[in-house]
Amino acid sequence: MMLIWIVFIGIAIISYLVQANLKSKFEKYSQMPLTNGMTGKEVAEKMLRDNGIYDVTVTSTSGMLTDHYNPMNKTVNLSEGVYGSASVAAAAVAAHECGHAVQHARGYAPLRMRSALVPVVQFSSSIVSWVLLAGILMVNSFPQLLLIGICLFAMTTLFSFITLPVEIDASRRALVWLSSAGITNAFNHQQATDALKSAAYTYVVAALGSLATLIYYVTIYMNRRE
Repeated sequence: MMLIWIVFIGIAIISYLVQANLKSKFEKYSQMPLTNGMTGKEVAEKMLRDNGIYDVTVTSTSGMLTDHYNPMNKTVNLSEGVYGSASVAAAAVAAHECGHAVQHARGYAPLRMRSALVPVVQFSSSIVSWVLLAGILMVNSFPQLLLIGICLFAMTTLFSFITLPVEIDASRRALVWLSSAGITNAFNHQQATDALKSAAYTYVVAALGSLATLIYYVTIYMNRRE
């Protein structure tokens, strides 16, 4: 059990460092202007058009690093710092989110799988904490409850790992397009790559943290008194 706590602490520290690094990189590359002066909105709209996608709308959303693609209403939602900014960071983030729109249009299998899991994960997330808490308190008298909680949490862990190839592929599509479309050049393409790699690390750490938590609950279940 001590080993698990050491892993927890290690992942928590790494998560903090990765998040801090992402914020630092985003702020740094947000100060680096694109030579063509295109805003995040314009970059997104061009990437969609270049990929033959005309039924997706680019919108602005509040907050920082709240950028996301919504397959339900086919919208690329860009944060305020990306939507109207003509920076390398904005271009990279906008292209990444459009990468998800391209995945959706092309029927990318991991994205379809992740989308199918969304309702299940939303339901699991709404009750899993209470089920796990009750399961731990009643682990010796009613261990089945903890087992149910573990199964629910396992769905969120699976979702985290399925998210990894989805995010990595979206960044790959974004970087290839940014270069081929001339949005980035020899002077700033590496910075765009660095920004998206930093973002990808957050998903890796989140997946590992979820797996460690799952193992922790499984250990409690396995070590219960019969």
